Amino acid sequence: MCEACATPPPAPVLTRAQVLRLLGVGVGAAVLPAVAGGGPAAAHGTGRGPVLVDNVRGYTVTRDGRLHRFSSILIAPNGTVAGLDARAGRGVRRIDGRGRVLLPGMHDAHGHLWSYGALASELDLSGTRSLAEAQQALAAYAAANPDLAWITGRGWNQVIWGLGRFPTAADLDGFVSDRPVWLVRVDGHAGVANSVALALAGVTRDTPDPAGGQIIRDADGNPTGTLIDNAMSLVSSKLPAPTLEDVRRRALTAQQKLNAVGITSVSDAGTDAAGYVILRELAGAGALTMRVNAFLTWDAFTAIGAEARTDSFAADMLRVRTVKLYVDGALGSRGAALLEPYSDDPANTGLLRIAPEELDRRVTAILRQGYQAAIHAIGDRGNRLVLDAFERAFRTVGDARLRHRVEHAQVVALDDIPRFRDLGLIASMQPVHATDDMNMAEDRVGPERIKGAYAWRKMLDQGTVIASGSDFPVSSALPFEGMHAAVTRTDREGRPAGGWYSDEAMTPVEALRSFTRDAAYAAHQERVIGSLEPGRWADFVVTDLDPFHLPAGRAMWQTGVLQTWVGGRQVGDYGDL
Repeated sequence: MCEACATPPPAPVLTRAQVLRLLGVGVGAAVLPAVAGGGPAAAHGTGRGPVLVDNVRGYTVTRDGRLHRFSSILIAPNGTVAGLDARAGRGVRRIDGRGRVLLPGMHDAHGHLWSYGALASELDLSGTRSLAEAQQALAAYAAANPDLAWITGRGWNQVIWGLGRFPTAADLDGFVSDRPVWLVRVDGHAGVANSVALALAGVTRDTPDPAGGQIIRDADGNPTGTLIDNAMSLVSSKLPAPTLEDVRRRALTAQQKLNAVGITSVSDAGTDAAGYVILRELAGAGALTMRVNAFLTWDAFTAIGAEARTDSFAADMLRVRTVKLYVDGALGSRGAALLEPYSDDPANTGLLRIAPEELDRRVTAILRQGYQAAIHAIGDRGNRLVLDAFERAFRTVGDARLRHRVEHAQVVALDDIPRFRDLGLIASMQPVHATDDMNMAEDRVGPERIKGAYAWRKMLDQGTVIASGSDFPVSSALPFEGMHAAVTRTDREGRPAGGWYSDEAMTPVEALRSFTRDAAYAAHQERVIGSLEPGRWADFVVTDLDPFHLPAGRAMWQTGVLQTWVGGRQVGDYGDL
C-alpha cells in the first residue's frame, strides 16, 4: 500500500500573509487561541530534580548497530539522559521499573497526523471484510450522524472484500441517498462517491480523466463512482473546509493515540500551511507530547518555506526542513507507475501524478532552498524517475548532505537498488506494508518484479539506511506490529508459515534500529533522539514484552505499552508495571 494522504483531508486555505499574521512576528503563536500548558519548558524535565528508573530490562541501539543492555536510566532535571546504569546520588527520585522492558521511544518515519486525527470522527471501514459489512456500517453511521452535511470515511479494500472490482455509487445509494458520501480507499489513492456526491462534483460521462488520475467507467463510459489518484480531487475539493479548531483537534487526537502505542516522535508526510500553524502553536505552548518532523506539502513550501524552515523549535518538539512530493499512485488501486504493464491488468502501466519535467523542477527548487526532499514512489517506474531526478539535481545543485528520502521504495527494479546507495538516499519504508499487501502484490507485478519489492535485506546489505514507519492510518500505527512484520514477514496470525519472501527479513536489532536510531537519522535528529545515550532526550517506552526474548506463544506485535515518556516526563500511563 502507500500514502494515507495522496488526497489529504480538506484544510483551511491560508495565504502566506494569513500564516504570518497568525504566527505573529518572530514568535510561535501570537493570536491563536490559548492552549493549556506552561510553554516549551513544561514539555521537558522531571519537575523535581533527577529521576532514576531502575530494575528494568533496558535496550538501546548504539551507533555501530549493536544492542546495548542496561538495568537503569538516570534522567537529568532538564529531561535528558544523564546516564545508563549510573549510581543514584542524593536527591534522586527512584522509580521501580519492576523488571519491565524499557526501549527508546519509537519514531514513526512516515505517518499522516491529519488523516489519523480526522478518522476518529469519520466512518472507519478498515476492519470490514465484505461490501455488505461496509454497507451496514455506512447505514449505521449515517443514522447516528443525521446532521452531517457529508458522510466521509476511509479504509475500504476491495481485495480484502473479495469483490473483484471497485465499489460503485450504486453500492452506496441504497444506503445513503439523501446527502453526499465520499469514502476513501485504505491506501488513500482511490475513493468512491455516491450519486449525490458525483452530481455535486459535476462528474459525468463527459468529464475527462485529469492528468495523473482516472475516472472508473462502465461499459457505456459512465462514471461508476470510483476515482483514482488525481481524479479524487473532483469530489474531495467539494468537501466542507474545516476550521483551525478542527485541525487542532486532529493533531491532539492523533498524538494521544500515537503516544498510547509507544510513538514519541513522528515524521508527518504532508503538513500544509494550516497544519504548520497549529503544530507551531501547540509546540510553543508546551502542548505537544510527541515530537513532529513535518514534511511541508509543495503548496505550503512555496508559500511559507522561507519562514517555516527550522531544525529545532521548542526544544526539538518541531522540525520543519523537508518537502513531500508524489510521483505515482498505489499498487492496490493499480496507480503505481510500472515500467511494464500490470501482470493482472495488461493494458495498464499505472499513473504518474507529476510530469518528469515538473518533478525535476521541484526537486531542484527544494534543494536550492536547503530542504530535504521526500518523494513518494511505489512502482518501479516511479522509483526510477525519482532516482533520475535526484541524480540530475545533485549534478546541478548538489545534495548538501541533506539525506534525501524515497518514501516507500516499494517496487524497485533490481538494477536500480544499488542506486540508492550510490546516491546516498534513505529508503523510508513501512514493514507492515509487505504483510498487508502480500494478498495482491505478486498478482500485480508477477514473480520476477516481486524480487525487488519490499526488499529490506537488499537495501540493508548494501548499506542503505532504512527508516521504518507505518503510513498510519493506512496500516496499523503499532510499531511493534511493524517490527513483527520486519522480522517474521508474517501477519498477526503467523501467515504464511516461514514468512513471505523471508530472505528479505530484518533481524530484531535491525528492526528496532529502523524505528529508532535510523528513523531519527532520516529526520536529522539522531543527535537528540533515537537512542538512550547520555545527552539525548529521555524519550522512552516501558513495555510488557521483551522483543528480544519473547515468551512461548507470544508474538512481537502483541507487545503492550505500559508507559510513554517524552523529554523525561511521563505523558502516558496505560497499565500497571
